[in-house]
Amino acid sequence: MKNHQTTNGALVNTLTEVEKAAFYRKTYAHLASAVLLFILIETLFFQIPPLLNFALSLTQGYSWLIMLGGFLFITNYAERLALKSDKNSTHYWGLLLYVVAEAFIFIPLIFIAITMTESGSLDILNQAAIMTLSLFTGLSAIVLLTQKDFSFLKSILAVGFAIALGLIVAGILFGFNLGLLFSAAMVILASGSILYQTSNLVHKYKSNQYVAASLGLFASLMLLFWYILNLHTND
Repeated sequence: MKNHQTTNGALVNTLTEVEKAAFYRKTYAHLASAVLLFILIETLFFQIPPLLNFALSLTQGYSWLIMLGGFLFITNYAERLALKSDKNSTHYWGLLLYVVAEAFIFIPLIFIAITMTESGSLDILNQAAIMTLSLFTGLSAIVLLTQKDFSFLKSILAVGFAIALGLIVAGILFGFNLGLLFSAAMVILASGSILYQTSNLVHKYKSNQYVAASLGLFASLMLLFWYILNLHTND
């Protein structure tokens, strides 16, 4: 059995099966905590009318472009906090910052989903959440059971996200709707991201990077949820 000094910071794929299982449990426990925290923060945001109105006011024209740019900046900063530092406290700050940013940028889409129903129920949200979790679970299981390395998706995802970002910016600048086809394509891209992030969990991360691993999975999960929910609200 390897001692703590040897295993702490070692690549996950070099650990014993027991140590790998412990790493996976920590990662998915943090992922579940991030999802619950997202729900709590989102609920809190909807109880603060000035914040709610401010977020909704940013959905028009160049304001949404600024909001998107701010979100991308925070995402990059949070990922650096989670990946570059050796301190667990810094990793947690990165995850917390990213969860808050996700909760804020989701306000307009969730508002639309709620107001689409006459009673203001959460039916659309619940349906999208179930579909998202089902797809996420299935894709994660494929990687964890087969142990296949999906690192080859990195360049494909990079190109795909670059094209998607360009289309989003163009849509904002020139005022055209990207439509259901774009959302469907983004669901596929998000699914690829889940495969890639789960593959990193198995092959790339170190044993002390479970918070960073959970952030990567959370980002992919929320991207998938965004576009599945977008498909529901535009159906």
